[in-house]
Amino acid sequence: MRGWGVRKFTMRAFVACGFASCFLVACASDRLGPGADEALSSESPSGQTRKAATPRAHHTPDGFKNNYIGAVEKPFLDLLRWKWDAFWDDLPRAPKTPTPTQTPDLALIHANAKAGKAMQPLVTWIGHASTLVQASGLNVLTDPIFSERASPVQLLGPKRQQPPGVALKDLPPIDVVVISHNHYDHLDRQSVFDLDQRAKAVDPAGHGRTLFLVPLGLKAWLADLGISNVVELDWWDKHTVKGPHGGQADFYLTPVQHWSARGLNDRSKTLWGGWSVMGEDFRWYFSGDTGYSKDFADTKAFFDAKLPAVAGPSTSAIAMASGTPSANNAIADKVEKSGGDAVFDLALLAVGAYEPRWFMAAQHINPHEAAQIHKDLGAAKSIGIHWGTFNLTDEALDRPLLDLTAAKRALGLADDAFFVLKIGQSRRFERRKR
Repeated sequence: MRGWGVRKFTMRAFVACGFASCFLVACASDRLGPGADEALSSESPSGQTRKAATPRAHHTPDGFKNNYIGAVEKPFLDLLRWKWDAFWDDLPRAPKTPTPTQTPDLALIHANAKAGKAMQPLVTWIGHASTLVQASGLNVLTDPIFSERASPVQLLGPKRQQPPGVALKDLPPIDVVVISHNHYDHLDRQSVFDLDQRAKAVDPAGHGRTLFLVPLGLKAWLADLGISNVVELDWWDKHTVKGPHGGQADFYLTPVQHWSARGLNDRSKTLWGGWSVMGEDFRWYFSGDTGYSKDFADTKAFFDAKLPAVAGPSTSAIAMASGTPSANNAIADKVEKSGGDAVFDLALLAVGAYEPRWFMAAQHINPHEAAQIHKDLGAAKSIGIHWGTFNLTDEALDRPLLDLTAAKRALGLADDAFFVLKIGQSRRFERRKR
């Protein structure tokens, strides 16, 4: 028995080390990011590449750093320790409750996509950090991943536990794709390639309708895939996009606390960030991945100072572009009030992939921190994303729901101030007065 115990211990140690090594080797299979010289170029709102006259504080000779903690650094031994502990303790546990899903209301989504300035603000959760935001005449996708695995190879890596809430082929024409950073569960090679090909099939003579907005350093990576309709932004840069049927929005890349890498030697060589989207009649925020920091209070202060006071939500009757929602999406018939004097009508905030805290705290917020960010941003409403889709960390897939409920209670937030959607579900929001 004693000999078996030693063999069992050795076997577990070997497997845990193998998991960590395979993770790193798999990451190394992707193309490495650009060097520092490339990283210092950014895209102006006019679409012309400009060179920063003076490197900004978050620029380094080798890439980029965070505002408040510098780099998010974890030694290899910490990675081994995390994977060993998870393997030994059989983590993550199976969820007690499956991630809720529902059939998407495609008629509603497609009718709304063509509404131009009359577009109803509508948010559909596709899964993980992928959402379809329809507002201000634009159809926008956040961090699209439609692949079976969040990995450089489809034989290994975190496997999708639920199919996408809307299949890529069922999407309306996409005007903008926003990318927060280059990790595999946020920048999926096959998904962005397919989206670009889909756009070019409609407009083969040009770039295609879909514009990719990305942090500094990722334009060259997309160019290697043949994707040319790309604008790179630095933190606080703005790019204005006009809808094909009317409406427009300003897209700002704003700071969050994270890091980037797709291989072994490109850590933090490309930028990361959240997106603040200021539409004519709807304002929304997308966090991507982040640890908790003062960046969110800074973002609110930036827009408090920059943007004029705005009128509250329109008091006129609001009609869905497609009429009455179908029965399978009846929850979309509820119309969330927009923010009035809030900076953001809606924030899309990560609430999953946060355990163990000793390893994840600097790079991934937990639900309590997400609820605090909701308050820091001054958001009228928030939707929890980045949960229930891929087993990335130690908590069960359904744990974020329990922890978010406790966080709202602890911080005195109303239940409807910060909520989650089913995968495939849509939710309407009121439009601001213009």
